[in-house]
Amino acid sequence: MDIGTTDAAPAWRRLARQGLSKHRRMRKWLLAAAATLAIAVAGLLQLAPAGAQQQGGFSIEGTQLIDANGNPFVMRGSTHPDVWYQGEFESFGELSDLGANTVRVVLGSGHRDWGVSSPARVQQIVDECKAQRLICVLEVHDTTGYGEQAGAATLDQAVTFWEGLYSVLEGEEAYVLINIGNEPIGNQDPQQWTQATVNAVDRMRDIGFEHTLVVDAPNWGQDWTNTMRDNAPTVAAADPLGNTLFSVHMYQVYGNAQTVIDYFDAFEAMNLPLIVGEYGDVHQGEPVAWQTVQSEAQARGIGWIAWSYSGNGGGAENLDQVLNFDPNQMTDYGRKIFESQYGIQNTAERASVYGGDPDPTTTPPIEEPPTGGPIEGDCEAAIGVVGNWDSGWQGKVVITASEGAVDGWRLTWTWAGSTRITSSWNAAVTASGANVTAEDVGWNAVIAGGESREVFGFIASSPTGTPAVTCEAI
Repeated sequence: MDIGTTDAAPAWRRLARQGLSKHRRMRKWLLAAAATLAIAVAGLLQLAPAGAQQQGGFSIEGTQLIDANGNPFVMRGSTHPDVWYQGEFESFGELSDLGANTVRVVLGSGHRDWGVSSPARVQQIVDECKAQRLICVLEVHDTTGYGEQAGAATLDQAVTFWEGLYSVLEGEEAYVLINIGNEPIGNQDPQQWTQATVNAVDRMRDIGFEHTLVVDAPNWGQDWTNTMRDNAPTVAAADPLGNTLFSVHMYQVYGNAQTVIDYFDAFEAMNLPLIVGEYGDVHQGEPVAWQTVQSEAQARGIGWIAWSYSGNGGGAENLDQVLNFDPNQMTDYGRKIFESQYGIQNTAERASVYGGDPDPTTTPPIEEPPTGGPIEGDCEAAIGVVGNWDSGWQGKVVITASEGAVDGWRLTWTWAGSTRITSSWNAAVTASGANVTAEDVGWNAVIAGGESREVFGFIASSPTGTPAVTCEAI
C-alpha cells in the first residue's frame, strides 16, 4: 500500500543559512530589552487600565494553544488551496459563514510548478482572514514529500521563503500561525525530520518571527514511523520561545479508533501540544476513523483542520467539502466536517481576539444522552458510551452545573462489575478496585451555571457500564 501523499488538489499535487547577521541578533536583543523595560515601567506606574486585553500573540501552555488574550483556542477549520485557485477568494468568507474559526491556506514558494505566493498576495490573505474573523494558518506546500517527491523543497528553503514575508507577518502574531512546511519529509529517511525541523525553527527565530510555529510530521504527514511522536520533546526544547505546535495528518494510517487514541495519548503524556492539521473520511480508497478524530479531539481540546474546502483532483475529488467552491453544493464528506455531532458548526468557537472572550463552556449538543443517572447537588454528571469493541469501550463524562457556576469539580463512581479504566484524558483519575475518582486538570474546571460540558474521556475494559456518578464542586 502506498502511504504517500495526503494531498489531493490538482493531479500534480498528488504526490541558508545557520547563522544570520549580527545586526539581526542585536536587533532581537534590543527589542527584548525594550520590551522588558516597557513592562517594568508599566507595572510601576500602573498605566494599564483594569481588564485591558493584551494583544500579543498565540502561545503554548502544556497541551493547549493560548490566544493573545490568554484564552485556550481550539482550531476547527478547513484548508483553502489559494495558490492553485486565486480566483476563489470568496472562500474565506464562505468558510467563516459555515462556522469555521480557522483556515489553513496553501501557499507556494516557487520550488514547484504552481508559482509563488507574493508578499502582496499574502497581505491580502491575512487582511481577509481578519475581516472574516478567521485565525489564519499559512503553510508552504512545496516541501510536500521531500526526499521522495521530485522537485520538493527542503525546510531550509521554506524558511528562506518565510524570511521574504517577515515584513508582512510581523505584528500579526495574534491572528496568524506559520506552518513552516507541509508534510516536509516523505517515507525515505524520515529520521532526518528531527534535525531539519530543529534547524528550521532556529532559523525562524533568528529571523525574528515570534509567531506560533506549526511543524508537520514526516511520512507525508502521517508519522506512521512515529518519528515526530518520539522526537517532539527534542524539537519543543529547541524553540527558545517554547511556542511550537505539532501537526499530524490523519488519513488511512489512522483507519481504526485505537490508532487515533494512542497517538493523542502519547502527546498528552508528554504534555505537548498537537493538532490534526489534515484529515478526511476516506483516502486513496481506504477509510479514516474520522468520527474518532472528531470526538477525541473535542474531549481533549485538540484542534483540527480538515482537508479541504474544494478543488481536489487526481483521484481525490472525494475530499471536496463543497463542489466547485459553491457552499450550496456541500458533499456528504462536507456534512461530516461541518454538520456532524462534533463537526465545525457544533464545536467551533471564535478566537477572543475578534471581540469578546469565547464562552469557555460551550459544548456540542449530545445526540445520544448519557444513560447514567445524575445525582443532585452543586453539579450533576453522567457517563456516556462513545463506542465499544470486543475487549473494551470508550466513554465520555458530561457535567451539568446547577444555577451557580462550578470552578473545580470532583467525580466519584463505582463500577458494578469488572470494568476498569485503562487510559483517560483531561482529568486526574485515580482508582481503587471498582471505585473511581476523577478531578479537573485546571483548564477545564469552569462550568457556567445551568450549562453542560463534556469534560473528559476514557478507555475502559469490558463490560460496558454507565453507573451513577456523584459530582462535587470543589
